[in-house]
Amino acid sequence: MLLIPAIDLKGGKCVRLRQGRMDDVTVFSDDPVAMAQKWVDEGAERLHLVDLDGAVKGEPVNIKVVEQIAAAISIPVQIGGGIRDEETVQRYLNAGVQYVIIGTKAVNAPHFLHDLCLEFPRHIIVGLDAKDGRVALNGWTKVTGHDVIETAIHCERDGVEAIIYTDIGRDGMMQGFNAQATRNLAAAIKTPVFASGGVSTIDDIHRLKEIEGEGVAGAIIGRALYEGTLKLADAVKVARG
Repeated sequence: MLLIPAIDLKGGKCVRLRQGRMDDVTVFSDDPVAMAQKWVDEGAERLHLVDLDGAVKGEPVNIKVVEQIAAAISIPVQIGGGIRDEETVQRYLNAGVQYVIIGTKAVNAPHFLHDLCLEFPRHIIVGLDAKDGRVALNGWTKVTGHDVIETAIHCERDGVEAIIYTDIGRDGMMQGFNAQATRNLAAAIKTPVFASGGVSTIDDIHRLKEIEGEGVAGAIIGRALYEGTLKLADAVKVARG
């Protein structure tokens, strides 16, 4: 089971948002490269980066920082936020990123996802954000009528490498992740599913382990690591146990 620390980038700094709100920001570090190294030292086997400015602008904003992180560490890096075209995917792969995460456009323009998976096999991950089983888009500002499981099945058909499932009601709220919804999604497809949003205590890691055999490959962990309610080294020990 893979536990992936999140580094959210805004203005070149490492921050966290609550429930995706750009007006509810906590800055945790002015040096994202040092933060990345810290997570590697504590046992991370992959890092999850989000270009928050890029998500708003629709194009990479913090790519220099991403390049610096990818160059400084020896584990795979995945990046999301504002990736809207093939050129951006290529830029990130050239920068040393291993996986590129497509969000809104995977739902709005399914042919785009299909083309990306053909062009960059084994490098494309889809981030599905949901509320009450429905997909949310555009930085969670719009909840659609799309069923999250049906959308995941379409993504699997296109050949995505993995799906990151975020329950937006729990993200950044330190209330635990939605184990049942994550399990339901993982059971419906063969593609690995990563839980995101609300993983905040060692109990959550134990709950993840319970559903590991059902297609849940791991979790992205954010605020809990920065606020110290969960120590990565302890979580990794449970995940590997």
